[in-house]
Order: sequence, then C-alpha cells, then structure tokens
Amino acid sequence: MAEIKGLSVERLKDGNEIFISAGHRFGTDAFLLADFSGARHKDLVCDLCTGSGIVALLLYQNYKPSAIDAVEIQDEAHELLKMSLERSGIKAIRPILQDLKNYRTEKPLDLITCNPPYKLDGTGIKNETEAATIARHELLCTIDDVCACAKRNLRYGGRLCICNRPERLCDIMTAMRQNGIEPKRVRFAAKTPDDAPWLVMVEGRRGGKPFLQVEKNLYTQAPEGGFSDEMKRIYRL
Repeated sequence: MAEIKGLSVERLKDGNEIFISAGHRFGTDAFLLADFSGARHKDLVCDLCTGSGIVALLLYQNYKPSAIDAVEIQDEAHELLKMSLERSGIKAIRPILQDLKNYRTEKPLDLITCNPPYKLDGTGIKNETEAATIARHELLCTIDDVCACAKRNLRYGGRLCICNRPERLCDIMTAMRQNGIEPKRVRFAAKTPDDAPWLVMVEGRRGGKPFLQVEKNLYTQAPEGGFSDEMKRIYRL
C-alpha cells in the first residue's frame, strides 16, 4: 500500500489509540452519534461508513457490545482501523473492507450506526483529496443505500442510528420508511440556543410503529464559553 500522508495517532479516554491521516480524520459528530446511539453489552453492532473507525471505537469504549463490524470501502481508512485495533489489542471490532451495498451479516444485528457522506453528489465544493471527497459527498453510497443495508441486516426491532446535516432530515426519514424502518427519535445539535442546528441525529426501528420523539436540543457550548456540561460528559472531560 502507498505511504499514508499525515499519519498520526490520537489517544482515546480509555487509553486505546486511533490512527488518522490527512484524508481520514473525525469530528464532534462522531462523538455525538456514538452517544446518541448507545448500545447494550449483548448487542451485535455494525458501523457503516466507518472511516478510520472512530464511532466503532467509541461504542467499544463506552458500551462494550458483544461484537462490532466496521464496514468501509476505502483501503486507506480500512488500514488505519486495522492498525488501531492491532495497537490497542481490540478483538471485538471486525474491520471489513467492502461496499455496504454488498454487506451481509451472519446473524441479524441489534444496532447499525452510520455517519454517512453529508453532501449530495454535484453539490458543494469538492475537497482536495479523493478520500475526503468520497467521505463527504454521495459518490459511492446514498442515504437510501444505508437504509437498504439496514433493512437487510437488522433484526425485527433493531435500530439504525444516523447523523447528517439538518437539511437532509427529510431524505433520511423518507429512506427509512421506504425500507421498513420507522423513525422513532430525533435530536438536533447546535452550538448555543441562539444558533441554528448544525447536526441532526435520527434513530429508526425496523418494523417499528409510527411515533416520533423529538428530544431536547444538544448544545455544545456553555453560556460562559467552553464546552457545555453535556459535551464534557460525552468527551469524558
């Protein structure tokens, strides 16, 4: 494999470490999604569009589910996760280099998480690197692809948790319902009460009955500045 540009290591709160590169980094949205989705100790979990594996690693760190598949289509991101797992000695996460449209699990899953590409293909300014463009634009997968994958692999009553920009909320809910996944929970994240939300998180249940709970907004900044109490909890500060 070619040399990985900008390779570095970040340490998580449980002492495990994650490799990142110039083309595969992570942001606050990964921490918010992992916290929103939760998991139980017995759950079988899959993280789609896993990138360097941050959501999978956070789910392992915070909830210790039985097993986690981490599905990624880009070679470099897949290699980064394998390096992280080897360095930290984690066996519960299985890195899978595969197009999620072809992913099939052996046993029905309890939880699928996905931090997908946010931008429709043909919109916005493309990023400098191919890796970043694939991660942020719907070139190789769409929200409907994610929901179709969840329909195939979730058990009845299993959950799909996805985050995206608020302007994609209608797309998420439409794709969920078209694939037999009923939207059950929605939460918006904003910097402060005076700012418009920059992120929406949606939980859907396969085969669920119609009823949508809109949770209180998550604010990332405290009134006096710095992280809010909830962000301190999520970041484990």
